[in-house]
Amino acid sequence: MGTEWMKDPVIQRFREYLKIPSVHPDVDYGDCVIFLKKQASEIGLPVVVHELVPRKPVVIFTWIGLKPQLPSILLNSHMDVVPVYEEYWSHPPFDAVITDDGFLYGRGTQDMKGVGMMHLEAVRRLKNSGARLQRTVHICFVPDEETGGIDGMRKFSESEEFKKLNLGFCLDESMPSENNKILAFNGERTSRQIKITCKAAPAHGALLESNTAGEKLYYIIDKFMKLRAEEKKKLDNGTPLGEVTTINMTQIEGGVQINVLPESLSVSFDIRIAPEYDHAAFENMISTWCREAGDNVSFEYIVKNPEVRSTRIDGSVPFWNVLKTSIETLGVPIKCITCPGATDARYIRRQGIPAIGLSPLISTPQLLHAHDERIHVEVYKQGIDIMEKIVSAVANV
Repeated sequence: MGTEWMKDPVIQRFREYLKIPSVHPDVDYGDCVIFLKKQASEIGLPVVVHELVPRKPVVIFTWIGLKPQLPSILLNSHMDVVPVYEEYWSHPPFDAVITDDGFLYGRGTQDMKGVGMMHLEAVRRLKNSGARLQRTVHICFVPDEETGGIDGMRKFSESEEFKKLNLGFCLDESMPSENNKILAFNGERTSRQIKITCKAAPAHGALLESNTAGEKLYYIIDKFMKLRAEEKKKLDNGTPLGEVTTINMTQIEGGVQINVLPESLSVSFDIRIAPEYDHAAFENMISTWCREAGDNVSFEYIVKNPEVRSTRIDGSVPFWNVLKTSIETLGVPIKCITCPGATDARYIRRQGIPAIGLSPLISTPQLLHAHDERIHVEVYKQGIDIMEKIVSAVANV
């Protein structure tokens, strides 16, 4: 084990947090809350716990700024982690083992207990140094991000408790970069899941009837798969995944017997709409396809997330401007892209608050949700250095 790092209190606090198995399914956040309250006491910050949904705590630290009337800064992270398959791990996923080459293994090192602890350690440093920031800084730990954030940030962002924070800007998560460039997210694709149902009169399988449910279904699938091929060309030609609309056929249902023409067939698609796509035009296109397929063809949304505009990075958001500058003055380049997946930042943006996802993890293999998730301890400590500069910059805008 990497004994030279075992005496470092910064690393030991991180390891203590990683050892809490706040893992799905049936997460118990009790030990996370105990740990975080202890950190608040050590730093000397007030902490409150909101439980808008039973057993789903939202933990908020608050560092009051010199001008508390200004819109505040939110440093957000989630406490939950995805399941593990221990037999595929080199080291137990909740033992927080540090190997001799300096890698800290554990579920949550990258996604996203590491970033949450960087938020805490950055504020701890600033406060201990005697720094005073203009804006109030809130450090937030939420539940259930890995299952969609419905009982976590979504519920909290719609609450009166959230409104009282008077937020002007939020930092959330991105993902590690395998080179020396930090990746930031300023927006996300919109998740839509739809089910299209094609109906027709049932008949014997030996006939060649017209307008069967199967013919209608074929028309619909063909349209979607041709659009998918067009989008895949963009990806193959180098367009980042976050800027491509992904379409995947995930379920086909219907029929009662192999020799009976079915009365109903349905097909479901998982769709992630790129930020620049016209959502109304996309929906009208699907409606047109259903009409063209024939009578009694309809579609319904299983999931219809609202369109959320990306945070602008054109110079009009001063928080982004100083964030970018503060990182680049450290000699670290930063690249802002559209998140290929989904994070809690979408709920913040939905409230009209600019949000940037940022995980200052460079030269790190991307192992979010993977076996042997890990981070090098020096990368983690460098991330705290970077986060300290960012927090100071955005809180003094």
